Amino acid sequence: MLRRARFAGQAHELLMKKTSQFRQLLKSGRLEFLMEAHNGLSATIVEETGFKGIWASGLSISAALGVRDNNEASWTQVLEVVEFMSDATSIPILLDGDTGFGNFNNARRLVQKLEQRGCAAVCIEDKLFPKTNSFIDGEKQALADIDEFAGKIKSMKDAQSDPDFCVVARLEAFIAGWGLDEMLRRAEAYYAAGADALLIHSKKKTPDQVLAFGQAWQGKCPLICVPTTYYSTPVEQFEQAGYNLVIWANHNCRAAITAMQKVSRTIFEERSLVSIEDKIAPVKEVFRLQRADELAAAEDRYLPRKNEFARAIVLAASQGAELGEVTRTLPKAMVRIGDTPLLHKLVADLRTERIKEIVVVRGFAKQEVQAPDVTFVDNDDFAVTAELASLQKAAQWLEGEAVLTFGDILFRRYILSNLLADSHDIVIVVDAGWEQRQPVGQVDYVTTTRPFSLKYSEDDVMLKAIGADLPKAQINGEWIGLVKTSARGSAQIKVALEELSRRADFNQLRFDDLFRHLLAQGTPIKVHFITGHWLDVDNAETLLEAQTF
Repeated sequence: MLRRARFAGQAHELLMKKTSQFRQLLKSGRLEFLMEAHNGLSATIVEETGFKGIWASGLSISAALGVRDNNEASWTQVLEVVEFMSDATSIPILLDGDTGFGNFNNARRLVQKLEQRGCAAVCIEDKLFPKTNSFIDGEKQALADIDEFAGKIKSMKDAQSDPDFCVVARLEAFIAGWGLDEMLRRAEAYYAAGADALLIHSKKKTPDQVLAFGQAWQGKCPLICVPTTYYSTPVEQFEQAGYNLVIWANHNCRAAITAMQKVSRTIFEERSLVSIEDKIAPVKEVFRLQRADELAAAEDRYLPRKNEFARAIVLAASQGAELGEVTRTLPKAMVRIGDTPLLHKLVADLRTERIKEIVVVRGFAKQEVQAPDVTFVDNDDFAVTAELASLQKAAQWLEGEAVLTFGDILFRRYILSNLLADSHDIVIVVDAGWEQRQPVGQVDYVTTTRPFSLKYSEDDVMLKAIGADLPKAQINGEWIGLVKTSARGSAQIKVALEELSRRADFNQLRFDDLFRHLLAQGTPIKVHFITGHWLDVDNAETLLEAQTF
């Protein structure tokens, strides 16, 4: 199978078979490395990282399938996994073929099927079928008869149709408690039978056995080692001893286990995703590794085109005088949260949710308000105008699906994701935990058609009233400064803005005035409830809190 380049702008087809690539690794004249993978996703990550080849680990594949590394997964099941790995990548795969899954007849059929599936090489070990993992009571494990195993290698070499396909013989004599002489006796027999390379295995904590074999072998054919237990050994020592290839054998699988245990335990104990969602790969990264971009390109080619992205308008014109000296010359939107300006963090969060066009309305110290790939609109009258005047400056971008947000708020990504998933025309985000928050400045309390409840209901929650002076008994939450509109909702807000702009007091109008105007016209406004997980950066206390948000 030909290698098709997939990364870093490569678009041409490299005319090199995977089998030829692997053989080249064995004979490159320098130490090369294979990284373990156990499915298509991990194989993709290995290639993307920069490795030139993949070790399809029997232990890892078995573990991923939930069975023991004792040939409990059939050879056809292993083959299916390898096929997905091969389809997902363009670099060669060396399969951990255990003992060949039977006698010579099983082994030679295995070669034929591996070639059909684009696998470059297979490694078989001189133990008895069904195999036992080398790190489980190794010295009690019986070795295969030398002549029988040599015959198995011959059958595999005779069965291959691609002259570059490689058969690697893995020697287990060290594992079984034998010495260097037995290893060399077996190595000579397997090499004579046609093995393209030898994998020298040891479970000692030091590399003594492996290095001794390399020095004694004197480069008769390529050598491979697997420094799982003697991992602290500098790789230069293997190269000096005559080794051509090093395999990192099971570390992606083990790393995945650790990560999954931690995440599962956290979710189980907290009954929530909040503390882990920002610490794991976003779903968009999964899509990227799955080559969703290729499918999107295909959809553009073969399906009718439609606009499926939202734009955002960020209101960031205010100074933020409540922050004192911090915003004396710097707009509030550019105050740093850690090493990142508040606006940059907000923009990054917006971009995680298919928002391709972002418009920022700036005012105070506008020259200081900067962000990459953002359109800026200036409200030079920021000192004598309020929110709607700033929004009107960006009204021409109020088209299609849109997100309207204040430039001084932080929120968990799931809030935006859930908001964009709502199909209603105008949706506002309301914090039902308003009583737990110390209000700063102007607060927009809301009354809704029903209060927040954890009980499921098919009835939508709609806005009834909004304002800073609502009676406490009527307050169901606080609007956080985040709105989502459909194309129809955007049009409704544009019309409302035009109507309100005729009022003499327009320059003093805020979002609550806009919402009341829409409600008075009978325009429904959907409420999306949250319980915390957002922050209004409005004073020194909230700025400090933002550093660990």
